Amino acid sequence: MLLKSNIKDLKKTIKPENILLSYEERFCYAQDSTNIKENLPSPDAVIFVENIDEVINIVKYANKHKIPIISRGAGTNMVGACTCLNGGIVLNFSKMNKILEFSPENMTMKVQPGVVLNDIKQLAESSGLFYPPDPSNYKVSTIGGSIAQSSGGAMSFKYGTTKDYILSLTVVLADGTLMQLGSGTIKDAVGYHLNQLIIGSEGTLAIVVEAELKLIPKPEKSAVVISYFDSINDSVNGVNEIIKNRVFPSTIDFLDKNAISTIESFYPTGLETNHACLLLTEVDGFASSIDTQLESVKNALMNANAANIITINDDILKERVWTARRASYAAVTRLAPDVVTDDIVVPRNALYEMIDSCINICNKYKLQLCIIGHVGDGNLHPQIALDLDNDEEYKNYLNAKSEIYKKAIELGGTISAEHGVGCEKISYIESAVDQNSLEYMKRIKLLFDPNNILNPGKIFNL
Repeated sequence: MLLKSNIKDLKKTIKPENILLSYEERFCYAQDSTNIKENLPSPDAVIFVENIDEVINIVKYANKHKIPIISRGAGTNMVGACTCLNGGIVLNFSKMNKILEFSPENMTMKVQPGVVLNDIKQLAESSGLFYPPDPSNYKVSTIGGSIAQSSGGAMSFKYGTTKDYILSLTVVLADGTLMQLGSGTIKDAVGYHLNQLIIGSEGTLAIVVEAELKLIPKPEKSAVVISYFDSINDSVNGVNEIIKNRVFPSTIDFLDKNAISTIESFYPTGLETNHACLLLTEVDGFASSIDTQLESVKNALMNANAANIITINDDILKERVWTARRASYAAVTRLAPDVVTDDIVVPRNALYEMIDSCINICNKYKLQLCIIGHVGDGNLHPQIALDLDNDEEYKNYLNAKSEIYKKAIELGGTISAEHGVGCEKISYIESAVDQNSLEYMKRIKLLFDPNNILNPGKIFNL
């Protein structure tokens, strides 16, 4: 907890307008995008940092006085990773939002943590390059948050996730030490890859203050195929048939019947609502290859008993379809006062059983469920609509969540593919991670942050 003397000291080095201290201002930072029942503590102060030196000075002071530090970008995560369980200081990086260097020749970009992903994408594409990671909220979420959570998105099936596009990181350690991790080269075989350790660590090991990103050539053209199925099992077979046909789509996304109907009601796009599910498949590459890829994909889907197949080449229509898909969470909010979206992943050969289990578990507990997912890589997002203030519904939700996680682990998967652990999944990590591995994670945490000031109470308890 910050004392008045601490506040006085911090004000000596920070612009007054960059420190939020009133109850109303601090209360806004008690939550992130996670939908939870509990009222969480507010931070003791929110500080908008503008440069690396400010970060270093604040972290040194916090470490000396054992004050928690919680790094925050847009706050769009879904696992309580930005919450302040023990008060402390929220470091808001929205003012460290500059693109520092852009080298089309080297296909790299150096950025501050507060840069919005959409800005990175647009600048890269202006020079014929491409930054593939595309979480659904990429138009508002920041690169710092993406690194903290190791975010993915629909294109992860073909292009990988954030961890595959980080060349180097500049970080501030818990004692205020500034450290460079990795190099700006595509290949680097010198020593341990500590930058990969920081990615996905949710701000618990170090604070990212700069990142150098790898870019790739932008595909010349893309096209979308919407395929409808009257059987969920057939849709899963459709994914396998596509791969058997030696086509590697950039995305293969899944929506169940409830998700289709809910999205179409919220953002009418002409989706057919009378089928069990659909696959949203996008292929990309050289313009000369698109027709061949589309033909192979359509043949694969027909072999899997698709009820209807629609091809979309028009860029405006493609964007409209993807906008509808990305609006799924907003659409589901119309079904109940609250929505909790989850994130599990299983091997692709276990997809049907996992989807079926999610449906059966939620039916058992009388919960409204919409399922979407990046099924190319086995990643599912069950979205449960409920009233968190209804004690019976809330109890049913907790039971359902536990059973869904248990099933994912039984099927060889795990409890998070791209959202992280935060504080929301902390009680499940021991069942999802090898115990020796978990013990080493805790040792690493204490090595990097012996006073446990960096985002304490996230991922696991010490």
